[in-house]
Amino acid sequence: MRPLLAAAFTFCLAAAPAYAAPDATSAAAAFHAALNAGNAEAASALLADDLTVYEEGHVERSKAEYVSGHMPGDLAYSRAVPGATTRSQTFTRGDLAWVISEGRTTGTYQGKPVDRITTETMILRLDAGGWRIVHIHWSSRKPPAG
Repeated sequence: MRPLLAAAFTFCLAAAPAYAAPDATSAAAAFHAALNAGNAEAASALLADDLTVYEEGHVERSKAEYVSGHMPGDLAYSRAVPGATTRSQTFTRGDLAWVISEGRTTGTYQGKPVDRITTETMILRLDAGGWRIVHIHWSSRKPPAG
């Protein structure tokens, strides 16, 4: 891992609860599958206690804060309008991995049309129990007109 990148991820060193996932890509996919299924327990099991979530300028600084705050909305939204990944890459260095993805979400949510280009960065940490998500950064925008 590059020194600057290693320094940026030093916050990822705390232990996480046990869960078995064969690799970081599978853990990230399982998190999305759980959101799409509306399964808060399964999604929660993939999150580290020291999770940080960035979305649209908002920050949630722990798993507990995300689960009690933004997660119920994410579950409802994902069930109603699941996104499609158009590109994804996973990079692993020792016990850290990052999954970067692009996608598109289309459909209807709360009676309103949805059409968004999405980007996501997840950082995961491997511990004795498997891969846990320690950071998520989500952003989206309207697609170009035409």
